[in-house]
Amino acid sequence: MLENQAKASPAPAKALAWAPKDERLARPPPPRSSSRAAVAAPSDSAVVGLRAAAPPSPRGKKAKPAAQYDRFIPSRGAMDMASSQFNIARADAETPLDGAAAAYQEEIARACGVSLNKRILTFREEAPTSERDDLRQVYSRPALKSSASTGAKRRILNTPERVLDAPGLVDDYYLNLLDWSAGNMLAIGLDQSVYLWNASTGDVDSLCQLEGESYIASVKWTADGSYLAIGTSEGDVQIWDAETQSKIRSMAGHQARVGVMSWQQHILSSGCLDGSIWNHDVRVANHKTAELVAHSNEVCGLAWRSDGALLASGGNDNLLNIWDARSTVPKFSKTQHTAAVRALAWSPWKLDLLASGGGAYDRHVHFWNTTTTARLNSIDTGSQVTSIQWSIEYRELVTSHGFPHNHLALWSYPSLAKIVDIPAHDKRVLHTAMSPDGQTIATAASDESLKFWRIFEARTKTAKAGKAGAAAASASVPTPAGAVATLDISRPSSIR
Repeated sequence: MLENQAKASPAPAKALAWAPKDERLARPPPPRSSSRAAVAAPSDSAVVGLRAAAPPSPRGKKAKPAAQYDRFIPSRGAMDMASSQFNIARADAETPLDGAAAAYQEEIARACGVSLNKRILTFREEAPTSERDDLRQVYSRPALKSSASTGAKRRILNTPERVLDAPGLVDDYYLNLLDWSAGNMLAIGLDQSVYLWNASTGDVDSLCQLEGESYIASVKWTADGSYLAIGTSEGDVQIWDAETQSKIRSMAGHQARVGVMSWQQHILSSGCLDGSIWNHDVRVANHKTAELVAHSNEVCGLAWRSDGALLASGGNDNLLNIWDARSTVPKFSKTQHTAAVRALAWSPWKLDLLASGGGAYDRHVHFWNTTTTARLNSIDTGSQVTSIQWSIEYRELVTSHGFPHNHLALWSYPSLAKIVDIPAHDKRVLHTAMSPDGQTIATAASDESLKFWRIFEARTKTAKAGKAGAAAASASVPTPAGAVATLDISRPSSIR
């Protein structure tokens, strides 16, 4: 039968007819091993035909025939056969998933680190692994993406959501004239007046107006948004009720303007042009409880830590001081800044992390561990730093800047990679404030405009309550007897 098949096929004869005349392509001798030849070698005529059909090599050398396989055999040793057999066995018993169930299954698989598109067959051995099972790979969830990659996917517009006029805004780097309350009320000081803008309704009210040559130097809301502190150019500190829009009390004593303030429950700290810091207990008639003296020039930055244990202060003497609440001497001081230290912000998700920003001749943001007093890292922003706002939900922060770029910059932490630059104003950005839900940043600039930027959009459709819950809790203060009383500064002597 083999002889009949060879005679019936004319292919070898045609292949030989096309063969080149070069004698170097002659058929080589058969292999030495007769056993292999008997099993794998084809007929002589077929071998000659295949080699004659291949084109000659450019250098006259014979070309190697390409390897040909008839099927792919996976390496079963590298596959999880038990799991595969189980999945095949149960495939017929399962009903198809609807859209909602399939989406839920994908979410569960993603959270557990299971790939639904994993290869079924494995054609090569995997790299050797440890003999001990790493249970962390089995039970741990996949690592969270860095804030830089998250920010790159998040859509951040370089145009404001809303623009309001702010005529009469004093162009002074050392003042603090903008603050946003937990009740969604925005307070801004314009020359001699303080205006309240209700972000929920859009209503604008004039809260107060100073007389003579006095002007507003600073504004600061209490944590619950019930009261507003106003610092004046004459050195007075006024307390106003936001609901009734009436002045509760006025605390005098400073010899010059009060350009910055910070609340910690019933204690209001105020920074003065003469370099002094006063702590006022707004519940009692004799309000001054402590005077902190460590700055040789105007105090332009103040920020209490959320737990009330530490107070950070920055001044026009290029000095950063950290104060213990129980002492009138700085816990430690930092001199790395080469310009006024106005921008101060405590991290909302890491208690001992503080960011500080310097003025036009410094242009740096430094990050401090206030427990070890070490500087963790620094950013050269290239512009005057006027404020810093940490995100509540993202591991990011926003810095506002003056000359020469007058912009907002969004940074990832701790990588400190810049996510985006937002050209905010025509002139330097003097003040920023964050909305209660932590999504929107309000900016006020010397171009007399007030703009609102949606930068930290919530990850879910339902926005978080923001600072409201923490603010309500901080409105209660412990009394000496151990009971808890609600702060009521309308009656200064109500709590002793």
